[in-house]
Amino acid sequence: MAEVEPGLLLQGVREAVQAARDGGAAADRSLAALSALRALRALRDQLGEWEPELIAAARAAGASWAALAPALGVASRQAAERRYLRLRPSATGETTGEARVDAERGRRAGDRAVADWARRNAAVLRRLAAEASAAPDLDPAGQESADRLGVALGEDDVTNLLPPLADVRVHLEPRHAALADRVGEISEHTNRLRQDAAGQRRGRSR
Repeated sequence: MAEVEPGLLLQGVREAVQAARDGGAAADRSLAALSALRALRALRDQLGEWEPELIAAARAAGASWAALAPALGVASRQAAERRYLRLRPSATGETTGEARVDAERGRRAGDRAVADWARRNAAVLRRLAAEASAAPDLDPAGQESADRLGVALGEDDVTNLLPPLADVRVHLEPRHAALADRVGEISEHTNRLRQDAAGQRRGRSR
């Protein structure tokens, strides 16, 4: 939506409200009120775009949800985050604020479930990642993918192995089909964990 000039819109609304209070010809009041209502809608749309941008900017600058709560007129950090999720545009197609809240919380539940599983199975994941990153005879794109996996192997958080493992799978398939299948089983399992965790959360919230 193109940005509007809030000051001009607000001035028009004020004038229409004052005209309604002062009386005058019914036809004139009707036209002024309709025009003011359109201006109010445009103003609400503009403010609705700005608010999540400002919240995101405050968060990026280090503001906590607890600090944002009074600025947003809500009582708790949970309510502040919920307001942001309701206002933020969806990247995955949800059309209502509540759907966006549910989708985000489902995603987080899935992330937690996958992270818990990965940490319990860290040794298995590291062995598989080491084997995949050292696979011979990869094409240049496959070698780049394997190198990224090797870098992730040097990090402390085992969950960082999952994205490069998923990426390297397609490069393993031509010459290392059995290894690609094992990597694929990991990706399929983590996908099921995400879906199950999100589904369980939706079931509890009903």
